[in-house]
Order: sequence, then C-alpha cells, then structure tokens
Amino acid sequence: MSKETLLNAALLALLALFPLGAWLADEPFLITLTTRAVIFAIAGVGLNFALGLGGLVSLGHAAFFGLGGYVMGVLAYHAQTYTSLLSWPIELSGTTAMPIIWLFAVALSALLALGIGALSLRTSGVYFIMITLAFAQMLYYFTISWPAYGGEDGLSIYVRNKFIGLNTMDPIQFYLICYGLMLLVLALVWTFSRSAFGLALGAARQNEERVLALGQRPYRLYLTAFAISGAITGLAGALFADLNRFVSPTMFSWQTSGEIMIFVILGGVGRVFGPVAGAALFILLEYSLGGLSDYWHVYLGAILLGVVLFARGGIYGLLTGREVAHD
Repeated sequence: MSKETLLNAALLALLALFPLGAWLADEPFLITLTTRAVIFAIAGVGLNFALGLGGLVSLGHAAFFGLGGYVMGVLAYHAQTYTSLLSWPIELSGTTAMPIIWLFAVALSALLALGIGALSLRTSGVYFIMITLAFAQMLYYFTISWPAYGGEDGLSIYVRNKFIGLNTMDPIQFYLICYGLMLLVLALVWTFSRSAFGLALGAARQNEERVLALGQRPYRLYLTAFAISGAITGLAGALFADLNRFVSPTMFSWQTSGEIMIFVILGGVGRVFGPVAGAALFILLEYSLGGLSDYWHVYLGAILLGVVLFARGGIYGLLTGREVAHD
C-alpha cells in the first residue's frame, strides 16, 4: 500500500471521526466548520477535474458554485412561500427535497459549463483564464441587479431543505449527507480519471497532436471535462447555500473562484484527494488565524507562496515526496 493511499485513508478517517467527537462533546460549531470543509472539498474536486486532469486553469468556477446556490435558493424560496416558479407554458412550483434540488443544480451547472466552455475553449492560456473569470463576473453583477431574489442583499431560506429519514437541521445529520456526497464525488472522479476518457484527456493535456493522430478531438475532451467539473462545483454550491440557509451574489465573486483554486493548490494539483486536504487546511487556517487577526489572509498568502515555491505538489507532494500521483 502506497503512502498516498494511506494518506487518503487517514484523511477520510479524520473527517469522519472529528465531527463525531464534536457531536459527543456537544460542539455543533465544530461540526458546522467541518461541514464547510467537506463542501469546499467537493468544489475543489470539481475544479481539480478540469485543472489537474485537463490542464484547464479556470478562474471562473464561482459561476457554477453560485448557480448551484441560487438553484437551491430559488426552488426553496418558492416552495416555502407557496408561490409558482413558472406559470407558463407549464405550472412549476419550488421544492424543498434535497435530491431534486441537487439534480437541478447539477444539470443546470453542467449546461452552463457547456456554454461557457464552448466559447472559452476556443482560446487558451491567459485568455481562457480571463474569459472564464468574465463569465463569473457577469453572473455576479446580474444577481446584484436581480431584485426578485434579494439583489445585493441575497436571499434567506427559513429552514434547511429535506432529506428522507433525516433531520437536516441537526448539524451532525446534515454533515453525514455532505460527507456521503463527497465520497460519491471522489469515487466518481477517481473512476473517470482511470477510464479511457480520463487517459485520453490526460494525453491531450500533454500532447494534443498525438491525440489528434489517434482520432480523438481534444476540444471535445476538454469540453466534456469542463462540463463535469462545473456540475460537481454546482452541487457544492447547492450544499453550501443549504448549510447557511442563505444565498447571495458573493458566491459568484472572483474571490470565491480564487478560494476554490487555493484548495486545489494547497492540497496538490492532479491528485483526486488533494482538494480535500487543501479545503481542510484552509478552514483550519481560517479558524485559527482568523482569531489572531482580521488580516489572516496575509498569513495564508505567505503559506500559499511557500507551497508554490517549495512544495509544488501541495500537501500530498510534501508528504509523499512526489509532485504527481502515478498510482
């Protein structure tokens, strides 16, 4: 068993046992803190699928994170206020059922990613980065000027949405939902990364000409990866909005995109479990350093700089001694 496999198992065990200990100690705040880490991990895994496997450096993944959040907010708002979401051509009301909300969040985020990717992938390098950022900022300013759902003030939801057989307002039960979804997403991404599609995508990242010679079209591979990446990030957005029972335009901001990128860089680009470690470290730093100073991002920046310069494989590269996973 490799060092990385042991590290993966230890990380999952820590994320399972720490909230359990907090629950036994009657510390709901710590459970909520860990829930944030798990949700951010899902968002990071989504970005890492496009960045680590396909080499697509996107600074606009807040577009999908925010869309997932607003899908939850809009559907729950109409269900809780007993108003129709659509009255023509069909009557459509909201819902408070989590699985249905997740389905809509994933589907709409994937469609948005297809649209953004279809245009952005006609460029490369810094132009791709800036176009993805521009799309996210467009949605940010759109939601600010969308008074029907709170505009700049955002939209509050009275109670957390429902999941069959569980009390989602109980922090530990909602955490179990998020943790289970994270495991599902990790298994999905791990399967994709080792499938024929994942191998072709990795090959396209390294040498597009050879992939073309083999009959594969890199553009289609990149677009598919970008859509899957957006769908996963949209799911994280829906969970994050449900956790806070609040959604606002800041979910679309460039700062959100930057934070998701930080999760990936801290943990290790290209590693399936890298963003999980990165998100956990980010939340730990936010909690510990935030109590010392309002300017804790300065310390985070110094740590990130150190990772980029001296541990280019992130936490996983530092602990395993390898920059890129091979197993």
